[in-house]
Amino acid sequence: MLETIRKFARENSESDDIHGFPHIERVYNLCLKIGKKLDANIKILKIAALLHDVGRKKEEVGAFKRKHAEISAELAVNFLATVDFDLPKEDVENIAHCIRAHSFSNELKPKTLEAKILSDADKLDALGAIGLYRTIGFTVKSRGGVDQVIEHLENKIMKLRNQMYLDVSKKIANERERIILDFYNSIIREK
Repeated sequence: MLETIRKFARENSESDDIHGFPHIERVYNLCLKIGKKLDANIKILKIAALLHDVGRKKEEVGAFKRKHAEISAELAVNFLATVDFDLPKEDVENIAHCIRAHSFSNELKPKTLEAKILSDADKLDALGAIGLYRTIGFTVKSRGGVDQVIEHLENKIMKLRNQMYLDVSKKIANERERIILDFYNSIIREK
């Protein structure tokens, strides 16, 4: 089952380190790490983590823009309906909710433990050394420069620690945020 889902996720992921399959795998691993500590439903977490960004490639189609979390949830539900994994309806609903609620920009509060874990894991991947790499990569990909990196750090990345739902996530975020703050303070001084 997981290999089929992983294949679908890989085929429907962006082809970069920023939001592509390497990001999905890091979020997946963080979900497992946190989920095992909190006795979460690991099957739900695995599926939701693998499918949480499958809608990113379809986010900007034509003039109508929809949020990737909504598209990803729809694609996940449709995909799960086409394969015979014998998932209970409640599990599919929880998976869809996890995916909808994971996004920083979707402004939907996670209601289940699994949704809180996925939301936190996704945000944690934006912190630390990998998070810094992703921030700079995203900015360069968007044709931005140093000022846009600083702006992205100030407007989004440096706010993530305070948006964690779970204590275990907050602890990881505190450790990872130090790297972001060191870089931020250095780049402000050097600029």
